[in-house]
Amino acid sequence: MIIRSKAPLRLGLAGGGTDVSPYSDDYGGAILNSTINLHVYTSIEPTQDGLIHLHSLDLGVEAKLKSQAILDDIDGLSLPIGVYHRLVKDYKLDAQSFKLTTYVDVPKGSGLGTSSTITVSILGAFLEWFQIKLTDYEIARLAYEIEREDLNMAGGKQDQYAATFGGVNFMEFQQNDTVIVNPLRVNPDYMSELEHNLILYYTGTSRLSAAIIEKQSSAFKQKSTKSVEAAHKIKEQAISMKQALLTGDIDRIGVILDEGWQFKKEMASGITNEVIDNIYATAKRAGAIGGKISGAGGGGYMTLYCPENTRHRVTKELETLGGKVQPFSFDPIGLTSWTNY
Repeated sequence: MIIRSKAPLRLGLAGGGTDVSPYSDDYGGAILNSTINLHVYTSIEPTQDGLIHLHSLDLGVEAKLKSQAILDDIDGLSLPIGVYHRLVKDYKLDAQSFKLTTYVDVPKGSGLGTSSTITVSILGAFLEWFQIKLTDYEIARLAYEIEREDLNMAGGKQDQYAATFGGVNFMEFQQNDTVIVNPLRVNPDYMSELEHNLILYYTGTSRLSAAIIEKQSSAFKQKSTKSVEAAHKIKEQAISMKQALLTGDIDRIGVILDEGWQFKKEMASGITNEVIDNIYATAKRAGAIGGKISGAGGGGYMTLYCPENTRHRVTKELETLGGKVQPFSFDPIGLTSWTNY
């Protein structure tokens, strides 16, 4: 028997950063995002050898541990260990013996919600194995608690919900960590046009999002006028982006992305650098009208909006900078788990 799961990565289109505490607690946040056809995969194979074998294929990290309820932390394997610990604790499970393997379609530090999507995928496989029935909200909330509370990993709230729910969602972040996911019924033609006009470009460098997010959180705690006002504007843009997408004003999305990128850079240092600025300037000279760095910033993937047929010229210019254009499409399916007997 092998238990498998997959969860989609996401593109954050507007509102990024307003899901980070304490901003979302003090002012409320809003984000528009969509999942794409790049995934995290998890496989669990129950064994009888008295061992727990953890293997991250993309990171090349693996470990064999004695089967017990509490495991020592291992660099690169904190997420599967954290999920295992939480489920053993919450559901009074006996120590298990199994082989767990994960694989991610993109490099570490991509800015596409990778860490949270790994957590959701691993959680989904365990829930399938033990036949624990949770709602999408409960799964996303549990994944959030494992990362932010159990493992003390810095970050926002959107990624766990995007990976679990899937699709195009307008998310609201309220006090007391309350999250409301509003699925958007977007005309398929509008989504096709948006997909045609967006380029996903890997900058060739990863980044440690935690450091940047901690700077954002610190600025919010200190009530930095510059950071808070930038976040207010970015939140307003999530609403504008939702209206543009639902009404088919697709090129307006490129303009909103450009404006939002200027605001995002005001939220904390480290979000951009010379490499990112050069990529953005090159893309705009070639015909892009807007874009942004994915996730917290500092590296990873950039999303660039190219109207009409400019994507081909922009792609050609970007390929001279040493990065890579990543093919993608929007994927409406969230977390999926199954058992192969």
